[in-house]
Amino acid sequence: MYLIGQLAKLCDVSSDTLRFYEKNGLLRPAGRSESGYRLYSEDDKSRVKFILRAKAIGLSLDEIRELLDIRLEACQHSCAEVKAITQAKLDEVDRKMAELKRIRTALKKLNDACCGHADDDASHCSILEALADDGEAH
Repeated sequence: MYLIGQLAKLCDVSSDTLRFYEKNGLLRPAGRSESGYRLYSEDDKSRVKFILRAKAIGLSLDEIRELLDIRLEACQHSCAEVKAITQAKLDEVDRKMAELKRIRTALKKLNDACCGHADDDASHCSILEALADDGEAH
């Protein structure tokens, strides 16, 4: 059994991180010592490592919680349920990447249109004018 500080060190996280996971229903101590300290097991250590790997690939706390719940009763769930979670995250990432590409294209167009001379003041800056233009004729 591990105390919270020991588990934190083994998993390379802070004790506050473990308390956060506990508060959010991702982790429960295996028990308490006679003096009331949280005690964690090898299973808890594996659970924290699972959480950290899931976070590293961008899964949210809710998605991680769902996967942990499935993992606890794996025989009552299908692999397709798990795949649906990762597919939904993949779709979300694809949408975000498309949005970032659109933003990058717009920024590059604005940036390329500006002469950006250091000696010029910004009173006629094409970037500021483009952002201020509401599309109406003046």
